[in-house]
Amino acid sequence: HEYFRRILCQMIGRWVEAGEAPADINLLGEMVKNICFNNARDYFSIELN
Repeated sequence: HEYFRRILCQMIGRWVEAGEAPADINLLGEMVKNICFNNARDYFSIELN
């Protein structure tokens, strides 16, 4: 999982450098959080308090 996140962040960084994604740390942080955490949480219907 950690390796996946590293590859994902490197890919997003390349997108930003190439002008293909905005250099908005809040937006990109949410995107990474959604991909790495929220999607799995929602798919498996896990409730966290």
